[in-house]
Amino acid sequence: MLCQAFAVSKSGYYAWRTRQDQLGRRALEDQRLQEQIRQIHQQSRQTYGAPRIQAALRACGQRHGRNRLHRLMKKENICGRQAKRFRVVTTESNHDQPIAPNRLADLPVPTRPNETWVADITYIRLAEGWIYLAAILDLYSRRIVGWALSERIDTALVLAAWNMAVCHRQPPAGLVFHSDRGIQYASLEYRSTLAMAEVIASMSRKGNCYDNAVMEAFWSTLKLELIYRAEAFNSCTQARQSLFDYIEVFYNRERLHSALGYQSPAAFEQTSLN
Repeated sequence: MLCQAFAVSKSGYYAWRTRQDQLGRRALEDQRLQEQIRQIHQQSRQTYGAPRIQAALRACGQRHGRNRLHRLMKKENICGRQAKRFRVVTTESNHDQPIAPNRLADLPVPTRPNETWVADITYIRLAEGWIYLAAILDLYSRRIVGWALSERIDTALVLAAWNMAVCHRQPPAGLVFHSDRGIQYASLEYRSTLAMAEVIASMSRKGNCYDNAVMEAFWSTLKLELIYRAEAFNSCTQARQSLFDYIEVFYNRERLHSALGYQSPAAFEQTSLN
C-alpha cells in the first residue's frame, strides 16, 4: 500500500532497503575498525602510520586496504611520526690513525645473528647542552645489541657500548664490525679491543653516510619516535631512562620493523631459532 501511495515499485523499495542495510553494516565495521586503529596507535606510543597499523591488524587475522585505513586515520586525526632535520657533527675523521677498508659493501646478507654488527654515534639535546649516544646494531635482526650514553664523545663511550654488546651476545670470532672513520673507532684502544676479540673491522668510505645506511635509519627512527617528541631532557639520567625504555622495551621487543616482515627484532631472532 505504501509503495502504491508513493508511486514506488516493490523491487525499488527492496533494493533501497538492501543498500541501507549494507551502509549500516559498513558504518558499524568502520566504527569497530576505528577503535582498533586508536588502540594500536596508542600501543605503538603514537608512532605507527598506516603500513604498520595494517601489519598489526593482519597479525590479528584482519585484512583491510591501505586506503581505508588512511581514510579512517585521517578522520581520527591519527598519523605516524614525521621527520624534522637538524644535525650536529659527531664524526671526526681528520686524524692519522689507521682506517679499515669498507668490507660491508662486499658481504652477503647476514643469515644469522652476530654475523655483522654496525655502529655509530649520535647526539641528544638536553635542557642545557648535548649528550652523545653510541649504539651497535645487529644487521641480521636490526636489534640494538649495545648502547651507551655520555656527556663526552670519546673512545670510552664507544667502548661502553661494545662491552654491553659483548656481555649480552658473546659474538664468535670472525664477526664483522662496521663503523664510520671517527677517531673513537680508529683509536688504538678500540682497534686493540676488536683484535683481541678476533673481530674483523670495517669502515665507511670518507663522507659517505650510505655505507652505514641501516644505522642511520635507526637514528632517524629513534629521533622521530622519541627525541623530537620531548622538548628537551633535563638531565643525562632522565635521557638514559627514556632511552632504556624505548630501545630495550619498545624497539627491540615490540616495534614492528618493515624490513623484517613487520616483526620486532626479538621476534625475528626467535623465529630464526625455531
